Amino acid sequence: MMVDETMSQDQSTALDREESAALDAKYSRETVLNVRRWSDSLFSFVMTRPAHFRFTAGQFARIGIEVAGEAPIVRAYSVVSSPFAETLEFFSIVVPDGAFTSRLNSLQVGDNLLLERIPYGYLTLARYQEPVPQDLWLLATGTGLAPFLSILQDFAVWQNYRHIVLAYSVRTIEELAYVHEINALAETFSDESGASFQFIPVVTRDPSYALHERLPVLIENGQLEQTANLPMNVATSHVMLCGNPQMIDDTRNALKARGLTMNRRGVGNIAVENYW
Repeated sequence: MMVDETMSQDQSTALDREESAALDAKYSRETVLNVRRWSDSLFSFVMTRPAHFRFTAGQFARIGIEVAGEAPIVRAYSVVSSPFAETLEFFSIVVPDGAFTSRLNSLQVGDNLLLERIPYGYLTLARYQEPVPQDLWLLATGTGLAPFLSILQDFAVWQNYRHIVLAYSVRTIEELAYVHEINALAETFSDESGASFQFIPVVTRDPSYALHERLPVLIENGQLEQTANLPMNVATSHVMLCGNPQMIDDTRNALKARGLTMNRRGVGNIAVENYW
């Protein structure tokens, strides 16, 4: 019995080592450096960035939490940070009783997270070939703001586009995150590049707010373009969508009704992120 038990322990140890090696091959372990609470349901966190992790503005990473005796729980998160930043920042919603975010919501500085070694996603400006860059519309709900913050930290974007509009829709004014950072980006890059920039916040549950309809409605009734004083034009506009799936579907349909087309093989106006 003693021999059998020893062999069983050795086999178990070998298996643990194999699983650990496989985990290390796919992920790096990174340290949480900062956690910021925007509201009861929104928070962001910053973690170390390994030298090997290179990404294009607009892409997302897969982040994991280790669970004892189980496979890690992994979810996709768009990167908030500039591709040139030394750290990685992410923006998250709290899903009540969610297997991942309920754990993520209790993050503390010094905690470890898994980071898959390669980035993913095609919500990048490199996908646009036709029409040529002129007007860029970034339409976001909730944490869908994240990839656009990364894109706006790339100076090439400000050099390539004449007009940039960021429309950010939330339910309540308390959920309007990163407003100070957005205004700071505008001051820094717009002055240097000469590109015009407009930040258009939308608060859907406050009827007294200037814009309080959903994004697809604001496109259908023309209010979004009126506010921006800029038309959405098949010949000049690039439109990127990121947020909840219903917003993406409805907004995409509203844009198509205006004659804009999905971007396929570099041609077309509309690009969306589908990792939800």
